Order: sequence, then structure tokens, then C-alpha cells
Amino acid sequence: MTQHPAAASWTTTPITADLLRGAIELEHTEHGVQPHRLPSWARAQGADGQLAMAEAQPSGVRLVFRTRATAIELDTLRTRVGYRDLPLRPDGRYDLLVDGVPAGQAPTTGGKVQLLDMATGTAEVQPGPVGTVRFDGLPDRVKEVEIWLPHTEITELVELRTDAPVEPAPAKARVWLHHGSSISQGSNAASPATTWPALAATRAGVDLINLGFGGSALLDPFTARTLRDTPADLISVKIGINLVNADLMRLRAFGPAVHGFLDTIRDGHPTTPLLVVSAILCPIHEDTPGPGAVDFSDGVLRFRATGDPAERAAGKLTLTVIREELARIVAQRAADDPHLHYLDGRTLYGEADAAELPLPDRLHPDTAAHERIGTRFADHAFSPGGPFAP
Repeated sequence: MTQHPAAASWTTTPITADLLRGAIELEHTEHGVQPHRLPSWARAQGADGQLAMAEAQPSGVRLVFRTRATAIELDTLRTRVGYRDLPLRPDGRYDLLVDGVPAGQAPTTGGKVQLLDMATGTAEVQPGPVGTVRFDGLPDRVKEVEIWLPHTEITELVELRTDAPVEPAPAKARVWLHHGSSISQGSNAASPATTWPALAATRAGVDLINLGFGGSALLDPFTARTLRDTPADLISVKIGINLVNADLMRLRAFGPAVHGFLDTIRDGHPTTPLLVVSAILCPIHEDTPGPGAVDFSDGVLRFRATGDPAERAAGKLTLTVIREELARIVAQRAADDPHLHYLDGRTLYGEADAAELPLPDRLHPDTAAHERIGTRFADHAFSPGGPFAP
């Protein structure tokens, strides 16, 4: 049986911004602090339930500190989101890294459940208790500890306890700021440190700020202004899938919206390396417009496209159309912006990958595909001669 330190031997450390990476803002709550990935002014402008849920799920957010502790306890209050009459997702995971190497994993416990009724559009919140995540058996030496928070559960941080004092860890040399859709947030990844952006950041040795928002990579001006105002050494924006499956705009509006989004980022980062990435291969939307729809016909959550390919003639967007337009826009702008780059997302996950590792729900990559995408992105972007080369 594992022996845990006596309560009197614990050191309690306030959870403050200097111990957290990847959060844009901390909200003080009844229980502790809740990380947000959009600032409060942006949340007020984006009054959408899907976005509010996604930005509050702390993908890429982690506690980072130096300590000699061999045992760590973290009290948290999670909120899981589920659908009425369907099973809840499996419990989220906390990933532990010690000096950059995976060293443990623990499930979330307790917490609240927000049940959505797709028939009525209503939501019910079921209360639940604070849970505790424990890691012990850590090496007895000074080390850097990272605890990655669950990427699909809203998380309030209540209390951090260790059996030795902690101090903030020094920042990495470069900060990578990324924006994208649910694929960037980590849908279908097994755990928070195995989303493709997390894997790429660890491989490249950079500090990640992940502004991947499920269903909400929609060229929103407040997102562009958040990117503009966030200090970063490297920036990437992944554009495409949500604009198609939300059926948000037509081709006439898309080009100017991309220009405006990039203009706003450049207002705050005029010479920062900026990589525009198109969507990975998604067969249901390559040549078929949205809107996308959920499909529970076989009792498993999958997605389908409901548009008509003939509607492309009227300006409806598909992934093929978006990739062509993004490549044109970036080439046009790069003539005056040598720090702007483009990457076709199908080089990260393309036809051969779809044959080997098909998208299980027809939209999101699985754990193995996240690893492949993260490795390929890191090898492309951070390699000598790449857009993010040291």
C-alpha cells in the first residue's frame, strides 16, 4: 500500500499566475481559480454557449514549478459536459511530466455535470464534490514538474499541496501561440499532453499557449485581438474546418475576413513568424459544404455533411475551396511580409493517413493520428529552414 505524507507535512502553495502556463486569464471563483483561454472582454463579445464551454476547457494549460517534492496533491472541481440519455465521456486525465518526460497520469474525480438536451436546447447542471489528484513516488531531487489539466473538462483549481516547497520554473526560451478548432483543442486525444499541439511543443521545447476552441475557429475579431495582445515569439493559425461545418460565410466574405484577421494579428506582432495552416484532410467536407450535423443513427457519435456540392457555385465553402483561397492570400501577403508562411494541412494528415488511421467520428483524429500530426508539425515548423526555426 502506498504511504502518503501525513497532513502536517504538506506545504500548501497558492495557485497563482506564476505557476500556470497556457492560460490567458484567471478568474477567482468560490472554490479557487479557473483558467480561461480568452480574456473577459472577449468572452463578453462572444456570447455563444459552444465558445464559452470550449475556452473554459483548459487545453494546453498546466501547472509548472520546480520542487524537490516526492508527493503532490491537487484539489480541483471539474465540470463535465454531456448529452441527456447518452453515456458521459470517460473521465478526463491529468498528465504529469518531470523534466519534460512523461512520469504519470491520474483520472479526474468528483465534480459537476452539465447535461445538454439536444431536443430542447436546455442545460441542467448537476452538482458534485471537489476531487483530488495525487502523484507520488517522484524522484527525490530538484526537478521541473508539469501537471497538464484535462483538455475537455472545465476545471477550477482549489488547492496545491506538496511534501516540499515549490517555486516558479523559469520560462522556456520561446512562446508558441496557436489558434485552431476542436482538433487543435484535442478532441479524441487520450490526454492533455497528447494533443497534437502539446506533443509538438514538447518535441520543440517551446512554451505552448493553445487557443484551439472546439467549434469556434471562426475568424472572430475578438480572437484576432486576443492573439494580437498576447506576447509570443511564434504564432500559428489553423483555418478551415469550422467555417465549413458551421456554414458560417460564403467565399465573398471569407477572403476579406482572413485578411482582417491577419491584419489584426500583425498590429501587435508585425515581424513575428506567423504560420497559416489549412485543415487536415476531412473526407466528408473536402468537396461537400456544410452545415455539419451530428449522427447518432448507430448509437455512436459521428458527423456528416448536409450541404450540396453544387452549392459551391453560389459561394458555399468546402475545404478544397478554403485551401485554394488561403494559399492565394498568403502568397499575396508574403510578397510584403517575409515572416508569413503557409502550410497545407494535408501534409500533416492526408489521404494515406486517412486510409491507415481513419477519423473515428469522421471529423476528429484519434490518439495515434494526433501523435502523427504533432510530430510532423514540429518537424516541419521547428526544423532548420522551417518557419519557426531557432
